[in-house]
Amino acid sequence: MQQKTKLLLQALKYSIPHLGKCMQKQHLNHYNFADHYYNRIKLKKYHLTKCLQNKPKISELARNIPSRSFSCKDLQPVKQENEKPLPENMDAFEKVRTKLETQPQEEYEIISVEVKHGGFVYYQEGCCLVRSKDEEADNDNYEVLFNLEELKLDQPFIDCIRVAPDEKYVAAKIRTEDSEASTCVIIKLSDQPVMEASFPNVSSFEWVKDEEDEDVLFYTFQRNLRCHDVYRATFGDNKRNERFYTEKDPSYFVFLYLTKDSRFLTINIMNKTTSEVWLIDGLSPWDPPVLIQKRIHGVLYYVEHRDDELYILTNVGEPTEFKLPPWACGFIMDTNSDPKNCPFQLCSPIRPPKYYTYKFAEGKLFEETGHEDPITKTSRVLRLEAKSKDGKLVPMTVFHKTDSEDLQKKPLLVHVYGAYGMDLKMNFRPERRVLVDDGWILAYCHVRGGGELGLQWHADGRLTKKLNGLADLEACIKTLHGQGFSQPSLTTLTAFSAGGVLAGALCNSNPELVRAVTLEAPFLDVLNTMMDTTLPLTLEELEEWGNPSSDEKHKNYIKRYCPYQNIKPQHYPSIHITAYENDERVPLKGIVSYTEKLKETIAEHAKDTGEGYQTPNIILDIQPGGNHVIEDSHKKITAQIKFLYEELGLDSTSVFEDLKKYLKF
Repeated sequence: MQQKTKLLLQALKYSIPHLGKCMQKQHLNHYNFADHYYNRIKLKKYHLTKCLQNKPKISELARNIPSRSFSCKDLQPVKQENEKPLPENMDAFEKVRTKLETQPQEEYEIISVEVKHGGFVYYQEGCCLVRSKDEEADNDNYEVLFNLEELKLDQPFIDCIRVAPDEKYVAAKIRTEDSEASTCVIIKLSDQPVMEASFPNVSSFEWVKDEEDEDVLFYTFQRNLRCHDVYRATFGDNKRNERFYTEKDPSYFVFLYLTKDSRFLTINIMNKTTSEVWLIDGLSPWDPPVLIQKRIHGVLYYVEHRDDELYILTNVGEPTEFKLPPWACGFIMDTNSDPKNCPFQLCSPIRPPKYYTYKFAEGKLFEETGHEDPITKTSRVLRLEAKSKDGKLVPMTVFHKTDSEDLQKKPLLVHVYGAYGMDLKMNFRPERRVLVDDGWILAYCHVRGGGELGLQWHADGRLTKKLNGLADLEACIKTLHGQGFSQPSLTTLTAFSAGGVLAGALCNSNPELVRAVTLEAPFLDVLNTMMDTTLPLTLEELEEWGNPSSDEKHKNYIKRYCPYQNIKPQHYPSIHITAYENDERVPLKGIVSYTEKLKETIAEHAKDTGEGYQTPNIILDIQPGGNHVIEDSHKKITAQIKFLYEELGLDSTSVFEDLKKYLKF
């Protein structure tokens, strides 16, 4: 696919919360769920009659712009001292590398959102919400609006910021790294800013202004990871806070999205396969919302607005199926049209050429000609394909040092996910870089169940097709070995959350393919979890894993791949599991049960095998806190790397020295 065929409605990714047992997590941002649907839906243009030309427009509200780094260890904003300016004539990439190598970890491990509105930029500095004039955003001239320490939280950070249309108020969602609970604070902007109100457990939120120029905040309330209620609130002399909508079906969740031109607020009600959208007029927010299209099983759609026209992005269906209200007009997009006709900025799914560049400093992949890392000049990235059991070609992305020789003798770390239609995350992490620099090969297997190749790619790896993902993973590892990338005795596997299903299943079906495995918050007891409807996410997850309580076919199929159910006396790779004490998405109970059963079975196998058998190491590291995955935990990172090096019999001295460049111990 051409690079110009970029994904529609890119800004929507900032307005949808993480849900599910393990959405691919982008740190500090709870608004990137829709992104994985958009990058696999092609377009079909359908133009209706214009009807909104005479409606006035609202000025664009604050949107997310590139993030700013901060140190949350300081209670008040402080100016960095002894910071030497970079030479004017230094190459741009060299400047980025120098900055990466010299800044301490806490300056980039927590990234605050930053929004621009009117003539100001709003962001976090230290443990304060601040704003500065746009032209002074890179200086130290800022106004402190709120000190996060007032909330009495442990190392709080701002997850999202929204500014009211006329800048009378700013709302910020605040949380901590070790918990998914959040608080939304409302700050009245004046000569002496003051906290006007605070709401607990807010997920998504947006501002609009009514006919009387009063700011109205719409927000969703999340309870036990379930988001079903929508509220609207006003402040000042006319304070009120009322529940506006409640979703009755527990398998659905609700999120809010303000169209890019701020003209309409959409209430999006969806599960993994079906959606329904209600439209609120941004100029008349007290009027009843208008239904765009009632939910139809298997139909996903999203609504955007531009130049007095609605745009509907959908996965199926003809345009006439969407019965738009009489005042609405727009485009309907599905699977057949030229993206050139779409007026929004698009971004493409992963379709790299055989060689492309990984810009570590940018934190994401860019399709380019050439095959060297422009920063280090040492890294090569390849696109490979493996043929799965049914003949399906499965893409892989492989990283290694350009000057590596005899790759068959190099250690290999395989990454897998394969669930919820989410793309496998390949963003910059310091530990990944030091592994590549130390000679490791990193391989990312884009198996079915993920989203890299579209909605059908996801459908082919969920419910009663989950074993396709396992077959893909096995094929990928065998292909890597067959093409000269490492060997089983030097191969390791890593996965987190729902990726643990495929990783755990591989340990049961083909343990000889890998030497060691690291799992983080892994989903390992699929059957018992999906039969327990008291757990917060079970009902929402039925479309992904099936309903073993009422469907015998689903129950029997889950039994075929569930890691816990298929533990058997045999040799296993060594496994390091990181779990979180109060994790609501993947309950600790299931992980502990899996670990105990695995250890007992391995001991039984060792007893039957006799003397000389080398028992694999099974380590369960339970971390405190209630977050699902803590990406930047230094303790976790060092424990996992230490485990991998010890299991492969490698010297870890140099890798930890290099890691100190990025992690401040």
